[in-house]
This record gives sequence, structure tokens and C-alpha cells, in this order.
Amino acid sequence: MAMFWYAAATTAALFCIIHFFRRRLCCRYPLFTDYPFLGMLPQVLCNLWRIHDFSVEVLKSHGGTGEFTGPWFTNMNYLVTSDPLNVHHVLSKNFNNYVKGPEFREIFQAFGDGIFTSDAEAWKYNRDIFHSLFKHRSFEVFLETTIRKKLQNSLLPMLDYLHQQGNVVDLQDVFNRFTFDNICSIVLGYDPNCLSVDFPEVEIEKAFNQAEESIIYRHTMPKRLWKLQKWLQIGHEKKMTESCKTFDQFIHALIASRSEALRKYNNNETGEACADLLTTLMREGKEQHDARFLRDAVFNLFVAGRDTITSALTWFFWLVATNPLVEAKILEEINEIFGSNEKTPDDLSVEELKKLVYLHGAICETLRLFPPIPFERKQAVEADMLPSGHGVNPRAMLIFSLYAMGRFEEIWGEDCMEFKPERWISKKGGNVYVPSYKFIAFNAGPRTCLGKDLSFIQMKIVATAILRNFHIQVVEGCVAWPSLSIVLLMKDGLKVKITKRET
Repeated sequence: MAMFWYAAATTAALFCIIHFFRRRLCCRYPLFTDYPFLGMLPQVLCNLWRIHDFSVEVLKSHGGTGEFTGPWFTNMNYLVTSDPLNVHHVLSKNFNNYVKGPEFREIFQAFGDGIFTSDAEAWKYNRDIFHSLFKHRSFEVFLETTIRKKLQNSLLPMLDYLHQQGNVVDLQDVFNRFTFDNICSIVLGYDPNCLSVDFPEVEIEKAFNQAEESIIYRHTMPKRLWKLQKWLQIGHEKKMTESCKTFDQFIHALIASRSEALRKYNNNETGEACADLLTTLMREGKEQHDARFLRDAVFNLFVAGRDTITSALTWFFWLVATNPLVEAKILEEINEIFGSNEKTPDDLSVEELKKLVYLHGAICETLRLFPPIPFERKQAVEADMLPSGHGVNPRAMLIFSLYAMGRFEEIWGEDCMEFKPERWISKKGGNVYVPSYKFIAFNAGPRTCLGKDLSFIQMKIVATAILRNFHIQVVEGCVAWPSLSIVLLMKDGLKVKITKRET
């Protein structure tokens, strides 16, 4: 018996040694120390609280690209890069070889089969539908009208109230509520009125936030572990299940209500000049779009049109508030555009907003330093070779750190850590074009964000109205730290005091 156990132990040890050296041979460009059994996961877990800045440090020390291997037998292996040539190759030049893949859809389960998680024909179908909706002039007018109405009736009055009270407020929470009300109105035709002076807790908003937070943990845990937690309904997986249930009940109730209304009015007699996106999808899709398709479309639109705008506005106002010279230049430009015009900032037309070149540069600079979606994930279909010289095996996982790309001297120069809107302005006074594979806040290639132009319109409308009317001062001790989420929000919010700007 002793000989049996000795032989078994020897065989196991030999197997581990062989597996260890096999991993070393396969992983030619390791980002960290590859520990036996645990792989490189310990370094990630130790730095999880600062994972975005940690990724910058690690990628810089490895020339922009390297390999991460997880615990043994978990298949938790990634090629991580921030090289713009690699990004251009994967997202544009060899687009068909890189997909989201089934594992991505498992991790992003809450997104269903929407545009962010689908591939091939399903993705093309989703994209064609949304492209048709977003490019329609009537929708652009509807979106602008909705935002301006919420701005005039809720956001500006609330900021004025907060100024009068002299209270410290979390501006990120304000923007969260503002964008949540907007996206509900735009997508669902329903305003939950989250943005009010009593700051009500809205269950659906809380559920939506929790689902997103849980997704990031699936990226840092071995698949078998988070699936076990899902089966046992413990930890973040329990929260994920509960939040998705809450969101789904909310959406399906609205779908049923809208379906009944459309039947009542025979699909075409609602009398509305322009309907919300859900109504439009139900009208045009008819029998093609079942409840599941509509639910997935709504969830994906929520992520695209709510959290990303919240993130961009929060970081923009933090950067502007902490860079008074930039704030002064933006205000000077706004006043120049107005001149003797009696219009208020929230009445500016789209054409007038396009004249705000410096403001556009400040927004781009914000998105460069703090991209709302800090990383992108792809899976290779067939073997490939990246421009950096790194080989890609079939089914290999790639992760792009968009956050790191905005902080590389090789891409943006030695002043890359500075908030410098001037880098986006040409000598002739126009905005500088930067290829999407370098400035990747809106993705690149065929999957470039359809709502890019609409996003700039929204941010400019809000920025001009707030900056012309109010001065935002960050309170002492407020630390702007990226949260651990799939969307780059501030971990503890943006605490500010608001004062009325003298006219």
C-alpha cells in the first residue's frame, strides 16, 4: 500500500512539473509571476481595488502587450494589450476573425442576446435596426427634446435648489438620476422621476447598478467558481439573479402594457409625433420581435445610453472643476458663441453646439483619460499573428485596456497624463481627427458606437447649461477613484458644492 501511495505521489508531482513547464512554454510573454496552481491571479486580486491603474503600470512595463494565465485547469487565460496597431488589426483589419464568443455571453448574461453580446447575423440584424432608428431625424429631435425638457424642468431647478441650501451633493448621483430618467423616457416612454430633491431610492435603478457590478466579478473569478456560486445562489451571483429578476419584471410589465396600447390604437393611432424606441421596435418588428428580443434590446440600450453618459459627465465636471483655466476657456467660448444672443445655453441648436470647439476638445480629453467602458474583450476564431509579433491561438481570449491606451506616452506624448483640450484643436481652430483605434472611447471598426454623435450632443447640451449657470467646486477630501465596474464611474461619487454663477 505504501508503494502505491508513493507511486501516486510521484506521478502527481511529475504531472505538476510537466504542466508547470508546459505553461511556461505556452506563456512566452507573462505579465506577472506565474505561481504553481494559482497562476497570476494573486497579483490581480491584490490590486483589484486599483485594477485600471494597475493595468497601466503592468502594460507599460511589458511594451503594451502581455499574457495573463489564471489558476491551473481554469482556462482563465488572456492576451492583454494596449497597442493601437493590435487594436486596429483586431477591430478593423481582421474583424471577422474576432468575435464576442459564447464565454463572453455567459459572463454578460444580463445583456441577453443584444447588440453588445451577439455575433454574426444576430449582431448585424441588431445593428441594422438601431442604425435605422438612430439616424432618423425624427428620433434625433425626440432625443434632444426629451433631454432639454428634463434639463429645464428637473436638473437646473435641482441645482438651483442645492445652491440655495448650500449642501454638499454627490454630482455623480445627480447625473445617474438625470440619465436614468432620460433613458427611460427615450427607450420606454416612461419617466420614473428619479431626479427630485428628495433623492428617492428607485428599485429598478438599484437593480440595474447591481447587475453591472456583479459582471466585473465574473471576470476576476474562475468560471467554475462563479458558476458554483450561481448554483448555490450566494455572493454576487445571488445579487445578480435578484437584480435581473427585478429588471426583467419591470421591462416585461412595460412591454405588456405597450402591446395592449398598440392593439387598442391599431398600431398607428397613438397620435404621437415621435414614439419612444420600445414602441417603435414593437410597431416595426410586429411578430418578429418577441418579448425576449425586446427585453434584451432595452437592457443594451440602457447600458449604451445611460451609464456611459453618466461616466463621461462625472469625469468631465471633475476635470473641469479641478482645472480652472480650462473652465475659464470653456466659458469664454460659450459667451463668444452667444454674443448678444438672448438664447439660454439649453436652447442652443445642434449647429450652434458644433461651434463649441474647445468644449468638444475638453469632452474628448475626458473620454481619452476616462473611457466609460475601460476594457474590451474578444475571442479569436482562428490562429493569427498580431502586428506586435504576439501569436494568437484559436479560441484565445484578448483584452484591450482602453483605460491604459489613454495613458501611453507612445500614443499621446509625454504630457499624456495632463488634461489638455488643446491637443484636440488644430492650428486652424478646428477639431483634430484622431483614428478610432487610438481614441477608442467609442470602439473602432464595424462595431463603432452608433450613438457617438448623439452622445456628444447630449454632453454638450448639459455642459453648456450647467457651466453657464453654476460653478462646481469639489469639496476638500473628495478622492476621484475609478470604481470596480464594467462602466468607469467614481467609486465614492463626486462630492461638490454648487454656487450660482453671476450673469
